[in-house]
This record gives sequence, structure tokens and C-alpha cells, in this order.
Amino acid sequence: MNVGEQIPEILGIDQDGREIKRSDYQGRKLILYSYPKANTSGCTAEACSLQAHKAELEAAGYAIVGVSKDKQALQKKFADAQGLEFPLIADTETTLLQQLGCWGEKVACGHRTIGILRTTYLVNEQGIIEKIFTPKEIKTKIHAEQILEYIRK
Repeated sequence: MNVGEQIPEILGIDQDGREIKRSDYQGRKLILYSYPKANTSGCTAEACSLQAHKAELEAAGYAIVGVSKDKQALQKKFADAQGLEFPLIADTETTLLQQLGCWGEKVACGHRTIGILRTTYLVNEQGIIEKIFTPKEIKTKIHAEQILEYIRK
């Protein structure tokens, strides 16, 4: 997906078994971020950065939703272990990830694989993407600060 496009209506099922939809956030802004694997160092750093700045992000009008290919039970374990107070979608079939365009080829340690491309979408109150942070832009330990810096401009 690109800036100016509307995210899908059905986003998926979260760690608590709830269906998450775009319309759940109608009238609110959304940080929709994809991450490769729960409970890994980079993904934990990114999630904790967002959780640590959740109040500031909410004050700016944003809700947070994460998505990865991990199963619901692992998403639940991750959220509980890290004290994450936002939905983590278990997109085991990669439906949403493919729709968003953050599922594809990547190179790690010289090996080409297919997987999740760490990406963050800032979505407006109508569900339209306003900004995309690409994998090369995202600094996991300070990602919330990157988002706050962008939205304060």
C-alpha cells in the first residue's frame, strides 16, 4: 500500500481473540506497525518503545496496533511479558501483511528469504495512510520518538 490509500477494513484477530477492524478506529488516528517476530530483541525494543510513549501518542490522537505472522498464543505471551496495552494481530496467513505490502523478499546475513518487512503506517481518522516508515528508516529502540518527531512537525 502507498500513502493516500485506505487500509483494509478487516485487520485481523488480536492476542485476545478480538477481531480488529479499521472502523474500530473511525475518527481516530492509527499507528499500524508490522514486526518480524515476537520476543526477539528488535521487536521487543520496538514494542517497548511504543508502549513507553503510549500516553504521548494517544495525546496526539493515535492508537497503536501491531501485526506479525506469530500465532495468537505467542502474541498473547509477548504482550503479557512486555506489558503491552495495545492489540497485536496474529496474521498467520499473512493476509494483512500482503495487503499492506510489508511481506516480501529480504536479505539477512547474506541469505534471501521471504518474510515480514518491518514497516510502520501512520493512518488518519478516515483510514487513509499518511506516512510510511520503511524498514531502513526504523530504529527499533527509539521508534516511538521517531513517530512523535514526525507528527510534531
